[in-house]
Amino acid sequence: MPELKLFKPVKLGFLELKNAVVMPSMTRSRATTEHIPVEIMAEYYAQRTEAGLIVTEGTAPSPDGAGYPRIPGIYSQEQIDAWKKVTSPVHAKGGIIFLQLMHTGRVSHPLNMPEGSEIIAPSAIKPEGEMRTDQEGKQPFPIPKEMNKEDIKKGKREFVQAAENAIEAGFDGVELHAANGYLLEQFLSPVTNHRKDEYGGNSENRARFVVDVAAAVAEAIGEDRVGIRISPDGASNGMKPYPEIQETYEYLAAQLDGLGLLYIHIIDNSSAGDPAPDNEVKKLIRDNFLGGLILTGGYTKEKAEADLQAGHANLIGFAKNFLANPDLVTRMKTDAELNTPDSSTFYTSGEKGYTDYPPLHD
Repeated sequence: MPELKLFKPVKLGFLELKNAVVMPSMTRSRATTEHIPVEIMAEYYAQRTEAGLIVTEGTAPSPDGAGYPRIPGIYSQEQIDAWKKVTSPVHAKGGIIFLQLMHTGRVSHPLNMPEGSEIIAPSAIKPEGEMRTDQEGKQPFPIPKEMNKEDIKKGKREFVQAAENAIEAGFDGVELHAANGYLLEQFLSPVTNHRKDEYGGNSENRARFVVDVAAAVAEAIGEDRVGIRISPDGASNGMKPYPEIQETYEYLAAQLDGLGLLYIHIIDNSSAGDPAPDNEVKKLIRDNFLGGLILTGGYTKEKAEADLQAGHANLIGFAKNFLANPDLVTRMKTDAELNTPDSSTFYTSGEKGYTDYPPLHD
């Protein structure tokens, strides 16, 4: 039986990936309360180097972007030095690893953030629901500060500096998180962006901040080291459908193609109850972006192979199954039984439900 396309080497820009399997970004909240990566994170990523590409958990590009408890940052020298201890063992085992830059924007709470930071967003619209904190449990979201022009300029600079810090820390590239209701998507969506200036209103204006950030980061570290994650039709963190979704993502894809970005990563959260991305939207993105395309969300080996064979994607992400199965590629190749993810440990600290999932040979 011929080897599946899923397991064959893939060329992605300048990168030679060992297979088409991606370990996508998954929030794990194992950093310190000061948002500094810890040694156990090095073990976690090194365990999963069977993936052709690893994308880290969402990492704050600035203190203002560190809205969740115990997510890592990449805005201080101490954080850079700690990340070096992660990238080194991954590379030693032949892995390729990108850092995901995630600014939480309005999805935040002061108890989770460094002193002196502030909760910012394109518009002063508070999310529905609550944010978890270590100190006081779940707390209502505050109303964010609407970003002024200087805040916008500062935000762009912070993404650029964070990307440069990631390269210093040894990462092969970065993924901009413009999905799941975080800051970049907050600008994209009219649900969260009520601005009346050049960053709000029509699709072109709402995409401006995302495109400007992508362009600046690409110029700083090279466009072939920059990917971006999006979630059309996603409902995470208060996102809702709007009539201009197709128009918005068609325009965004064309702009990102013009920048020469390495890949677009589309996340489908329908397995968690969100609407699935519309197939027409995915087709518009594919037609307007000539770089790599990663699809993630509820994939089996069979479904992944079918989408690769049909040309719907270049790479396929497996999230929770990669968390629970550090040797996922071997298990899929041999049709071995998979470990079941323990959802009760997704956001706790320590090795339980993190580095203690048994490999197949055990």
